[in-house]
Order: sequence, then C-alpha cells, then structure tokens
Amino acid sequence: MPYFFARRDGDRAIIEGADASHLARSLRARPGEEIEVIDSIGLMLTVRLDSVSPELVEGTVVAQREHLPEPRIKVTIAIANLPAPALDLVLSRCTEAGAFAFEIFQADRSVGRSFKRERATSICREAAMLAGRLQVPSVTFATRPAEAYARAEHAVWLVRDAPRRLTEIPPRDMTLFIGPEGGWSERELQLGGDRASLGPRNLRADTAAIVALAVVLANA
Repeated sequence: MPYFFARRDGDRAIIEGADASHLARSLRARPGEEIEVIDSIGLMLTVRLDSVSPELVEGTVVAQREHLPEPRIKVTIAIANLPAPALDLVLSRCTEAGAFAFEIFQADRSVGRSFKRERATSICREAAMLAGRLQVPSVTFATRPAEAYARAEHAVWLVRDAPRRLTEIPPRDMTLFIGPEGGWSERELQLGGDRASLGPRNLRADTAAIVALAVVLANA
C-alpha cells in the first residue's frame, strides 16, 4: 500500500478528496486497519482508521517516527517534450528517485506536441506518495529551452560527446537539461551553462533523465 498525505489535528489524521476515494474504493480500507501517513514536518505516522468513506477518511495516530526522505540537493529535470508514454515515465520515475522539480519545454527537435499539466501533476503526486516523499515536485512548461534556461540554477546540458562526464560535476543544486531523441540544435547549445556526458552510449531521453538524476544524487 502507498503512503498517504494527511492533515494532522492533534492525535487525529484526516485524509480527504481523491486520496480518501482511493483508500475507500480502490484499496477497500476498513476501520481498524493501520496505514502509513506522511506528516509534512518530517514524521511518518502509523494511523489506525476509525472511519472510512469515499469523501473522508479519519484515524488515530498510534505511532510516529522521524522520516527525512528528501535528497540533500535540489535537482530539477528540464526535459524536451516527449511523447506521452516516455514523458510519463520520466515524471514518475524521477519523482520516486528524488527530483525536486520538472521543466518541460518545446525543443527545436521535440517529438511531443501536447502537454497536459493536470495529468503531469497527478503523476508526480502519485509517485511521491508511493515513494514516501514529503513534497510533490512542481511541473512547469516553457515554450523554448531559453525560457527554462533563464530560470535554471546551475544548468548542466547532457551532451553525449561532452569532454566531461556527469560524475565529474560537483554535486550541488542544479538543473539537468535533457534533449529530445533527435538531439540538441546548435542554437540550443549556445545558450550557455555546463555540458556533461553520460558516456558514449546512445540513450533514449527518458533513460538519460533517470540515469542522470541517479548519478547526481548518488554523488551528493
């Protein structure tokens, strides 16, 4: 069972909206059952359910322990718009792994043409709950890489033939730029920032995003 976000009121935990519906209908939770709930201040709560309905789930906090799952550094994934299945994979897996935020942009060679913010946010929230994270990564959309670059902190562009490996970039808060399947255009590479490689292999954009995030967080 995934972890759930809840509102705490003393020794009570309250779950509302879609999460309550998911617990009541899909997971068939029942009074007396115990679930794990995430407190926004960094606690994992064990909650014994007292009442369950699709609109409201309430329970009593019976135990708590420190829970600090967020990475030490904040890594934003800035990725070219991909076809929906590939983009969904990036959002879910990178959220589980610890991405701080996402910037989706329309690159010169982007294949994906549509972007549904509500769907993207929902995917990130579900993945954050599954992983037991304290926060849900934000998702923003930029019409061009230059717009995303202007908002980036310590931009690092993934380029296969870059002279430095990503492992050589000192870990810090950063924005990883991952291009489309067709690669970066020369205009995009002139925007500035560091360039780094994941090695000589040709990776799909969704694979590159997951691997790059894992590399940076593992070195932090």
